[in-house]
Amino acid sequence: MKDWTQLEIGSVLFPFEKGGLETLRQHNNARSYTKESSYGTSVAHWRIDKPVHNSDICINCFNCWVYCPDAAILVRDEKLTGVDYVHCKGCGVCVSVCPTNPKSLLMFNNNEANEEALSHWPAKEDKKKREE
Repeated sequence: MKDWTQLEIGSVLFPFEKGGLETLRQHNNARSYTKESSYGTSVAHWRIDKPVHNSDICINCFNCWVYCPDAAILVRDEKLTGVDYVHCKGCGVCVSVCPTNPKSLLMFNNNEANEEALSHWPAKEDKKKREE
C-alpha cells in the first residue's frame, strides 16, 4: 500500500471496497471505503481555521456542498446540518461560495468552540448604494 506521496500524477484511486454503482447508491455513511480514499483518511490535521455553520441564516442552497473538495458538508433530510471536521481541511471554499448576508458559513480558529463562534456572528450588512 502506498501513501499519497508515492502515487504517480494522474493516478486513479477507487474509493469503494466493492460494488461500484451499487455502493454509490447507498448513503455515504453506509458505504465501505478503501483505506486510500479521502473518506477513509482524515486531513483535519492540516486545518488552522474551520468553517462554522449557522443554521439560522442558511437557505439550504447547497453551494457549499457542491464545491467542497472534501465532501465535508453534511446534509440530512435535504438540509445542511453542519461540517464533518474529520474530513474538512479548512480551505474555506464553502465560505467563499455562500450567498447569504451575512454568510451562513464563516471561518473561525480551529480551537474555538462552535457555540462561541455562533455567539458573535456578524449582523446583516446594509447594501451599499451605487453612486451614479
